[in-house]
Formats: sequence, C-alpha cells, structure tokens
Amino acid sequence: MAAGIVLPGIGGSGADHWQSHWEAADPTLRRFQPGDWDRPDLDNWQAALDTAIARSQEPPVLVAHSLSCLLVAHAGERLSGRIAGAFLVAVPDTQAPAFPAAAAGFRHPPHRPLPFPALVLASTDDPFGSLDHARQRAHAWGAGLVTVGALGHINAASGLGPWQDGRMLLDAFRAGLRS
Repeated sequence: MAAGIVLPGIGGSGADHWQSHWEAADPTLRRFQPGDWDRPDLDNWQAALDTAIARSQEPPVLVAHSLSCLLVAHAGERLSGRIAGAFLVAVPDTQAPAFPAAAAGFRHPPHRPLPFPALVLASTDDPFGSLDHARQRAHAWGAGLVTVGALGHINAASGLGPWQDGRMLLDAFRAGLRS
C-alpha cells in the first residue's frame, strides 16, 4: 500500500484530531513539517511538501485537511507523477467570512483538474465551506466527492477521535489506486 503524507490545516492537528490518531496507528503515515503552522506561507508549505515527497520511497498518497487541501490544489501541476493521489477532507471556501486572514496566500486555488486521482470528503454543516462549495471544487478538480454527514469541519472539535468511517474511506481510496 502506498505510503501517506499527512497534511494538517492551519494550526496543525492536535492529539485529538483524526489525522493524529491515524498517524499513531499507521506507520506508513507521516506528517509534513512546514515552518509555521499558525502563520501559513504558501511557498514554505509547498517546500515542506516537496521535502516530504522526496523522502518517500514511492509516490505517496496525500491526506490533507482544510487549508492543506488548498495547498494540494496550488501545487497540483508540480505534483504530477510524484504522488499516487490526494484524499482531501473539508476543503475551505477562501471567499467565506470564516476563512482565516493569516492564510490569505492560499486564496485563489486553481480551478482545473488535478493531474492525479483525488477524492474530496465534505460535511453537510462545515462552517468553513458549504457542501455546494465542496461540490464545485470536486468538479473543477476532477475529483470524486463523498458527503460524510453533519460533522462540522471534520476536525478535533467534531469529536471524531480516530474517525473509523473516514479511515475506511482512505483505505478504499488507497486500494483503488493500485487497481
């Protein structure tokens, strides 16, 4: 199974976030390390992503949450042939009032198909991006879309713990990349 790189959103993913649970349970998953989780800089985050990919023995699957979904979209063309696919959870709407000012450099992600398989997971009540927005992004990026129900921003505040349903979706996505 392809290794995975965990890409948290702004602020990183704390101990109660599903990404942290998945990393603790799966040695094939490792986290990328940008210079600053709280003051995200697109160029720095792209360089950190490039470093993490370069350390992989084979093209990895990116497991992105929130702001890092936009990182993947911005880096899309640069990632072609270097990753197996992208699992994109809770894509934020950069035009929404809740979008953090600190992440302004991530605004205006490309609206073209990603050059690798991708799956967008969306909640029906995400305060950072509507289901309609997720549908539009998935369509523009040529990605599949799975609606996971009312899970808020699909983060630690959602109380998901290890989020087994999400993990099953990731495993199915990864398995589909091999066929």
